Amino acid sequence: MHRLRTTVARLGPLAAAQTAQTAPQSRLLALEGGARTFQPVRSLSASVAAEPFLNGTSSNYVEEMYYAWLEDRRNVHKSWDIFFRNANAGAPPGAAYQSPPPLSGPSDGMTGVRMLVGAQPNVEKLVKDHLAVQSLIRAYQVRGHHIAKLDPLGISCVDFDDAPCTVGFQNVGLYGLTEGDLDKVFRLPASTFIGGNASALPLREIIRRLEMAYCQHIGVEFMFINDVEQCQWIRQKFETPGIMQFSLEEKRTLLGRMIRSTRFEEFLQRKWSSEKRFGLEGCESLIPALKTIIDRSSQCGVESVILGMPHRGKLNVLANVIRKDLDQIFCQFDSKLEAADEGSGDVKYHLGMYHRRMNRVSDRYITLSLMANPSHLEAVDPVVQGKTKAEQFYSGDTEGKRVMSILLHGDAAFAGQGIVYETFHLSDLPSYTTHGTIHVVVNNQIGFTTDPRMARSSPYPTDVARVVNAPIFHVNADDPEAVMFVCNVAAEWRNTFHKDVVVDLVSYRRNGHNEMDEPMFTQPLMYKQIKKQKGVLQTFVEKLVAEGVVTTQHYEEEVARYDKICEDAFAHSKDEKILHIKHWLDSPWPETKSDSTAVGITSSFRHAVVSGSSSAQTECLRSVA
Repeated sequence: MHRLRTTVARLGPLAAAQTAQTAPQSRLLALEGGARTFQPVRSLSASVAAEPFLNGTSSNYVEEMYYAWLEDRRNVHKSWDIFFRNANAGAPPGAAYQSPPPLSGPSDGMTGVRMLVGAQPNVEKLVKDHLAVQSLIRAYQVRGHHIAKLDPLGISCVDFDDAPCTVGFQNVGLYGLTEGDLDKVFRLPASTFIGGNASALPLREIIRRLEMAYCQHIGVEFMFINDVEQCQWIRQKFETPGIMQFSLEEKRTLLGRMIRSTRFEEFLQRKWSSEKRFGLEGCESLIPALKTIIDRSSQCGVESVILGMPHRGKLNVLANVIRKDLDQIFCQFDSKLEAADEGSGDVKYHLGMYHRRMNRVSDRYITLSLMANPSHLEAVDPVVQGKTKAEQFYSGDTEGKRVMSILLHGDAAFAGQGIVYETFHLSDLPSYTTHGTIHVVVNNQIGFTTDPRMARSSPYPTDVARVVNAPIFHVNADDPEAVMFVCNVAAEWRNTFHKDVVVDLVSYRRNGHNEMDEPMFTQPLMYKQIKKQKGVLQTFVEKLVAEGVVTTQHYEEEVARYDKICEDAFAHSKDEKILHIKHWLDSPWPETKSDSTAVGITSSFRHAVVSGSSSAQTECLRSVA
């Protein structure tokens, strides 16, 4: 009888007016993924009376037929199909069954069809609306970056072929939804994490959370990746509610790094206003971005990082990321400095550096090597990959867990130089892979003097990275917290999947190509807007003061402290009269002879060659060995 009553209750909703029994019974509510859920009901007699064929042993037969219908509605006769559909649609007791159409006349033959049509719209609309919501969620995941607030200047000229971005409250009609559906609750699919611990949300809240995840200062391109696990990983990182939260200490650390990045450039501008230095003004958040990547990677076990970059911002990276002595950098501006080593070296913004230091976040030692790049732009890319591969090989790091590479790019060069594409295609080759490179693009939206619309055919400069299924994280560089979050995710991605990833810092260039150029001649509209643009440090400080994270006095003290460090280093730099090229090498040479010994050996060998003494030459070579 229990199976009979279960089937009866499942096929016909109870009539509220007839409650003959009060004992708790069971009603099958749903069958989803094979799991059946039962809830207590008040009475069974009403439905049994209304459907007399369910009495007796025939109920077993009906129950078997019902489960056969659940598997495939074609397993039963059409009349039973109509009955089960009507019962599921909520037909009252006694109304679910409809007589089959008689052969004599078609007039009554539409009764069952009319009942089916009348009962089905609710179910069909429910299914249709849930599918529409899933399509809307996917639209945000695929195209949310189209309307993200990425450009600090608000003049972005990214061209998406004029295709409308069908997301937002105003576009729900495109999915068959109406404004009346905004307050309806919908079950969330497994392909999103916006619900947190909730499995269903009102449509209005679904859209709001998707807007927060994909349409603010971060734009995520990842739906072209053909690996479900990787896509789910990225969704979880960006969609989980409240995930982009930072502690007070993290915010203060971020502020300190922004102060150093900004005040370093301002100090150079004050002291050497007529010197070329290819400053970082307009993308000062690059420094905390790199330091965040290095910190997170060090926490994940990385011991050595090899970096390659073009000229823009290199002095700042040397000073505040690699931690080269400031007086060694400042003395490079002295035109009277003489080279002590053989060779004359290169201009200061082409040189590299090697340094091993303690990482204060992870409390581990880490080796940083910034490669020299005399060719300015992307020529250093395969050199960095080769050095990284060599270190991994000789240290037995077969999975790239201890040695990694970071490549910095300009937006125009990243899209325009073929060596970028060639290097990407080495990334997954068994004999060449370095198990994932983090690419950071300083996207100042201009190439020398060229507008992006005249420089490339793709919407973004980073589209080349799609060929290797590398996720691309676009971020507004005027939001340091968003930059920090994205860089943490990039470092975790590389540590998890050992594949390339791209961080696109959408920024601007406050000065010309170098400090001697006047950009108003070639880009007047852009530079009118840049002149109005408030500095990112000032904006960030105002935000932190409003939040109560720091006080204005604390900020001013930090600025004064770093300014004094720069002034002291400047005073010391005047004592430097000789340039030691070995201080600017990107790799250590511990077995190389000292300067004086090397000069003496070279002189002795030259004298032996001139004199023709083979024994003297042999002795010189033996001393070198």
